[in-house]
Amino acid sequence: MLKRRISLATAAAGAAMVAVAVAGCGTNAQPLQVNLAASEVLAQAAQKTAQATSYTVDAVVDVTHPQEGGGKVQGRMLYQSKPQLAVDLTLDTVDLGRRSVPGGVRAVLQGDTLYVKVDAFKEMLGATKPWVKVSLTEADTSGEAKRYLDQIQQFDLASVTKMITTSQDVKSVGTESVNGEDTTHYSGTFPVDVAVQQLPAEEQERARKGLAHLKDVKFDLWAAADGLPRKLALNGAKDGATLNATLFFKDFDKPVDIETPPADQVGELPKRTTG
Repeated sequence: MLKRRISLATAAAGAAMVAVAVAGCGTNAQPLQVNLAASEVLAQAAQKTAQATSYTVDAVVDVTHPQEGGGKVQGRMLYQSKPQLAVDLTLDTVDLGRRSVPGGVRAVLQGDTLYVKVDAFKEMLGATKPWVKVSLTEADTSGEAKRYLDQIQQFDLASVTKMITTSQDVKSVGTESVNGEDTTHYSGTFPVDVAVQQLPAEEQERARKGLAHLKDVKFDLWAAADGLPRKLALNGAKDGATLNATLFFKDFDKPVDIETPPADQVGELPKRTTG
């Protein structure tokens, strides 16, 4: 079953070192966190993002690996946690080594049902409708559906901000405008092995596996006056593997409209045959 909070670290396992960054809101007013230590700002951001009930995110993630080659994921997502978990994800680019997806991916999650639209499903699985649907229980055991569920999971803001609170060297590096709004810029690093321990126990092993190629991750976070992060850039490298990611978030706690596909456009996920 998918957890109420979708885990970025889980996505990293499925997408080979994926990461997140954030952008967005600020005002001309003096930042509320101006008198807080940088580490306190991170704690505040983690608390506030865990409480956020909705947001919109645009993301670009670039990775390289000495054996698996380079890759890129680019897209946008609408997220809400109440009155029920719902996600609307569009990935214009999914190019992860040998896992490129021509035409991109569209996915909608409503409650315990995942809807996926991928042109390649027709060729790979014999799908007859533009969309296929899978219950989350089935998605846990279906390789193709699980792959795209993992793509949704890479956009989790709450888990990422929680992980960066383990930084021991974060510092304020000034104020900057992000998308035309005032933010305070913080920079530091966090140790992957310690950061993973901040996640729920059932997610730690998958996160550890997904981030195994990196020891320390550098981050830059831009926080607005309301204490919420608006931009977060993650960068890491080790033994020829690299990670560079940037996400832009906006519209925290604003109403979102996430609709399921029309019923006549939805089919069941075809079963693979063996032999």
